[in-house]
Amino acid sequence: MDKNTLVGFVLIGAVIVGFGIYNRPSQEERERAQHYQDSIQQVLQEQEQTKMMQEVAAQQTIEYDSASLFYTASKGKEVFTTLENDVVQLVLTNKGGRVYKATLKDYNDQQHQPLVLFDGTDASLSFGFEGKNENIRTEQLFFEPVNVTDSTVTMRLNAQNGGHLDFNYRLIPNSYIVDMSVQAVGMENFFSPSVKNMSIDWKQRARQMEKGYTFEQRYTSLTYKPVNDSFDYLSETKDEKETIPATLDWVAFKNQYFSCVFMAEKSFENATLESKMEQQGSGYMKNYAADMQSFFDPTGGQPSHFQFYFGPNHFKTLLASNDLSFKDKDQELEDLVYLGWPIIRLINRWFTINLFDWLSSMGLSMGLVILLMTIIVKVLVLPTTWKSFISSAKMRALKPYVDKINAKYPKQEDALKKQQETMALYREYNVSPMGGCLPMLIQTPVFMALFFFVPNAIELRQQSFLWADDLSSYDDLISWSTHIPLLGNHLSLFCLLFSVTTVVNQIIMMKQQDTGSNPQMAAMKWMMYIMPVMFFFIFNEYASGLSYYYFISGLIGILTMWVMRKMTDEQKLLAQLEANKKAPSARKPTGLMAKLEALQKEQERLQKEREERLKKYRKE
Repeated sequence: MDKNTLVGFVLIGAVIVGFGIYNRPSQEERERAQHYQDSIQQVLQEQEQTKMMQEVAAQQTIEYDSASLFYTASKGKEVFTTLENDVVQLVLTNKGGRVYKATLKDYNDQQHQPLVLFDGTDASLSFGFEGKNENIRTEQLFFEPVNVTDSTVTMRLNAQNGGHLDFNYRLIPNSYIVDMSVQAVGMENFFSPSVKNMSIDWKQRARQMEKGYTFEQRYTSLTYKPVNDSFDYLSETKDEKETIPATLDWVAFKNQYFSCVFMAEKSFENATLESKMEQQGSGYMKNYAADMQSFFDPTGGQPSHFQFYFGPNHFKTLLASNDLSFKDKDQELEDLVYLGWPIIRLINRWFTINLFDWLSSMGLSMGLVILLMTIIVKVLVLPTTWKSFISSAKMRALKPYVDKINAKYPKQEDALKKQQETMALYREYNVSPMGGCLPMLIQTPVFMALFFFVPNAIELRQQSFLWADDLSSYDDLISWSTHIPLLGNHLSLFCLLFSVTTVVNQIIMMKQQDTGSNPQMAAMKWMMYIMPVMFFFIFNEYASGLSYYYFISGLIGILTMWVMRKMTDEQKLLAQLEANKKAPSARKPTGLMAKLEALQKEQERLQKEREERLKKYRKE
């Protein structure tokens, strides 16, 4: 090897070593890499442990001691029994003696097949009984179906000693209610006399039933009703687990439009409820679990009575189901349809729902029903709308006088004097500055009522109108494949129209108020323009029926305002105000004006006191 070759190898080696030293990870990078490897190892270990636990549990499930009273019941073959009436079909399995599948005949899923609330591994229900020598977990055992008819079945768990445990099911005709009773027969020696309760473990993965995951999620929650109290629920937007100290009348695994409700005659106690979010695209909304206890008589003298409701969240259907439930309880199942805050709920319950049902009974499309409802509501609030408009028109007529007062007191320290003279002007002409606000305030609960009603109206589900194929979900006539932040992968045309009409309405209102050069009102004006843009991004995922309602409402509002402007001559209105000025009653403030004047005088008194204290302080 010559000298040049040797030098070349040395240089190459130096470059490789130098490059390795230069690219050597720092201490922080090495620690982070090690932490990553440790995390992977920990996850793998946890997965292995979970797998082992599942295998052990499975082994425990199938292996029963031959001396057990339920050894024979632990071996069997799964068979199914069907109960049905005009509205629902239930499939029960002998493994665990539970409802395995629930199908609603009058409703379809998104593939236009009969809607299945749950089946197979979507749901589980297990009852636990504590014995003297062994415990019973019904999910592990095979029952025998006896006394089978189209609407009734007894799932019987036979013991080796000749006794048995019966689960009696009865599907009420033309109803979504299922009666269930649990009764022990000839099992006195199996249970301890101190046993008074059974444990209940109920689980279900709530399926995604509607087109829009985000919107459906807002109305999907684990809901429950404490005894002698109103309903409550776990969070719709995050995982939550809660132990409920109160006894419960019922627990509901609720979707937006459908619910599975479990009711107990003797109530549930020691309930631990849990709701977990499911990933979008998984086909499920929530993973529900309810672990609780209820009354059980081991002697069999008094059966434990339960009921299930597998059906729609339809207000009047739920209301009627209350009458089919336990006689000494008002289950208030209708609360599963959330109709808003107390006053808004009353409007919806006694006005909106009845109006909607009356219009629907005419056989009209849901789009026309919403249109007619909007027109009727607008006509009912028209007197307050007119009063609000006239009040604003009077303010505009007096604006030249108000401008003179503003020019007279341009300084900030004269703000109180300016306010006093302005109020005196309004009093002189018998005009209330709040006259336009109060009528609008009265209208607000009526318009808010429909905001709560429309997303909960199951009648809108899968009903098409114009380009919207489902008024209970967003209309995606314009859509694309990629996801855009804040917007998603579609543009709801009804939402866009609603936003545009809102902007036009805001422009009309701001012109009507004629804010002039007031900088605060100018800032407010821009805020009023920004709001419709915000509404667009918020309501793009909402029900197209709701956006359609707001669009129609805004359009009618624009037309109403145009007609009112045509009907009003502001010069004649000013002449009328001048005539009112001469009337003695115009100088006597009443109602709100009197309160405003009293408040103004109190402000003036307080300001004088502050000025006197300040003068005194300066002298000292």
